[in-house]
Amino acid sequence: MKRILNLKVAFAGLVLGIGAMGYVSLLPQSHAMPSPGVCTYYSNAKFKTVVGQQGTGCCGEFISWGQITQFRKCEQVYCLDIVCPNPTE
Repeated sequence: MKRILNLKVAFAGLVLGIGAMGYVSLLPQSHAMPSPGVCTYYSNAKFKTVVGQQGTGCCGEFISWGQITQFRKCEQVYCLDIVCPNPTE
């Protein structure tokens, strides 16, 4: 009797999990933006003097200034509490 109850609970959890995944997959997708990230360019291999940056900000804005060199460090930008303006306004 206990085994049947455990199977019912496991089955109900499985059905709820699949249902939740299906629901999330049907939610409307936001406007696709490039993945936020920035590359910082340096004057030489010592990586001390910054000479430029290039990348994409949290709201899809393009960042580009200075010069591009072969000495760079790139990083992903994590935008947790950013509210972007509506692009249609």
